[in-house]
Amino acid sequence: MGLKFGDMMKMKGAWDRFCKGHPKFPMFLNAIRRKTVNEGTIISVSLEYPDGEKYATNLKVTAEDLELLRTLQEIKPE
Repeated sequence: MGLKFGDMMKMKGAWDRFCKGHPKFPMFLNAIRRKTVNEGTIISVSLEYPDGEKYATNLKVTAEDLELLRTLQEIKPE
């Protein structure tokens, strides 16, 4: 299942607006993509809602995860 050109343009516009509103996030992505993610790397994600509810998780990268992560690293944020 591929993305249609219109969908890609919509995503590009949404990404551009997101980057304008959150300029440190693309800088973070650029910083981490300069270094290779290897097996054993730990990725942590947390989310906190305005009401104080929190969720957090992490994962330890396996050899099987590397293909997906390398593909994601190739996506160049602007």
